[in-house]
Amino acid sequence: MELPSKIRFADKKLQSAFNSLIGGKNEEVELYLQLISAFEKIENNAFCGIQIPKKLIPKEYIRKRKINNLWKLNLPNVWRLLYSIENQEIIVVAIILEWLPHK
Repeated sequence: MELPSKIRFADKKLQSAFNSLIGGKNEEVELYLQLISAFEKIENNAFCGIQIPKKLIPKEYIRKRKINNLWKLNLPNVWRLLYSIENQEIIVVAIILEWLPHK
């Protein structure tokens, strides 16, 4: 099921980190563009990622972010985008939690 959504950052610190990528080194600008592409994909279909089983959601996310679901979207160059989905009124909101390299 495709369900359009809105993108929101989990906090202002994460949004600032995202905004700072655009003025950075070539690798940071490349990551910025990959994240923009991923955000567009999520906006078109919030369920495009891979759902992480509830028992594998890090306790820190549950405690700090009050989430009850976690999704992963693989990005190029072994990066991962983690996000959670929630309903707000009649729209779906994808909350960006972080992006990180994967070993």
